[in-house]
Amino acid sequence: MQNRRGPTTRCPLIAGTLLVILGLVTAAGAVVSLQTSYTTVTVGGAMEPTFGEGDRIPIEMVGGAAVRRGDVVLYEVSNRYEGLPVLQRVIGLGGDHLVFADGSLTVNGRPAEEPYVKRAEDGLSTPAFDVTVPPGRMFLLGDNRGNSNDSRYFLSEDSGTVPTSAVRGRPLASGTIPALLGLAAVLGVVCGVGGICALADRRTARGLSAWV
Repeated sequence: MQNRRGPTTRCPLIAGTLLVILGLVTAAGAVVSLQTSYTTVTVGGAMEPTFGEGDRIPIEMVGGAAVRRGDVVLYEVSNRYEGLPVLQRVIGLGGDHLVFADGSLTVNGRPAEEPYVKRAEDGLSTPAFDVTVPPGRMFLLGDNRGNSNDSRYFLSEDSGTVPTSAVRGRPLASGTIPALLGLAAVLGVVCGVGGICALADRRTARGLSAWV
C-alpha cells in the first residue's frame, strides 16, 4: 500500500526547520550587536562620584559626532595615557571659550553648572586656564578634579584638547539593553537546539515506521 505524506506529516518538518533558522538568526544578530555596539570598562578614581573606582560600567560604542557638551565619553589618543582608553567629561567643544580662574569655571562667559564635580579634599587646586577649543576637538575634565590627569595638564598640546574622532563610546544609563541582547542570544541558541531536536525526533520516528 502506498504511503502518502499529508500536511500533518509535513508540519513537524516545517516547524523544526523554522525553529532552527529563527534561533540561528536571533543568536547571531544578538552576538553581533553586542560585539559591535557595546562594551564594558572598569573605572578608575578620576570620575568619582559619578562612577566609583572599580565600577564596571556598560559603554555604548558611538563616534564623536554623537557627543555633546557635558557628556562623559570613553576616548583614546596615542600620545596620552600610553594609548589606553580613558573616561572623562566633555567640558567644551569646537568654538567654546573656557576660563577657569579663582576657583570657578565659565563656558562662553557663563558660569558652568557642575553638580557632578567632587571637590578636592586634599588641598589640591585646579590650575587656571583660558582656552578656546579648536574646531573638531574637545576639552575634557574628570569629575574628581583633585585626582584626574585631564586636559588641564596638556595645555601645551593643542590647548589640552583632543580630536572628537578619538571618541570610542559613552556610558549607558543602565545595562538593560546589553543584558537583553545577551538574553536574546541565549534564547536563540535554545530555539535552534529545540528545532534540531524536533527534526532529529522526526527522523527517528520515520526510521521506526519503516520497520513496522
